[in-house]
Amino acid sequence: MANLRAGLIGLGMMGRHHARVLRELDGVDLVAVADAYGDPHGAAGSLPLLSSVEDLIAAGVDMAVAAVPTILHEEVALKLADAGIHTLVEKPIANDAAAGQRIAHAFESRGLVGAVGHIERFNPALQSMRARLENGDLGDVYQISTRRQGPFPARIATSGSSRTSRRTTST
Repeated sequence: MANLRAGLIGLGMMGRHHARVLRELDGVDLVAVADAYGDPHGAAGSLPLLSSVEDLIAAGVDMAVAAVPTILHEEVALKLADAGIHTLVEKPIANDAAAGQRIAHAFESRGLVGAVGHIERFNPALQSMRARLENGDLGDVYQISTRRQGPFPARIATSGSSRTSRRTTST
């Protein structure tokens, strides 16, 4: 069976990580990368740098990762869905709920995998805490408070940087 041909659009801070991971996956070949603003981290490697989602689609990819600024998620995801390309969209899925619903519908109506990258769900510390909570190891929990250990990165200003860096959830 041939490897999946993967494409990546967006070569910023998150895109560089997606490029690395795609290259490490068995059964996947990163064959095309695109970013209209260039490749500040050298993530393209020996691949030619394409400038648009249309160029990425024309490269004949089976799957794609969209790591563009949030404001562009809907435009890019809808074009990838229209082309029949399974896609992981970096979080948040869209700039607003209506756009997120349009993206979800586009993939679902075509029988495509459309996923959102929620990497913190797989953070070993959070997985351990989840298991300990489910096992009752921590007793009755009434409140959990988390705090970001650094400043909110300016690079993700398009995804709600006006949020406070501290969140509290009560049950």
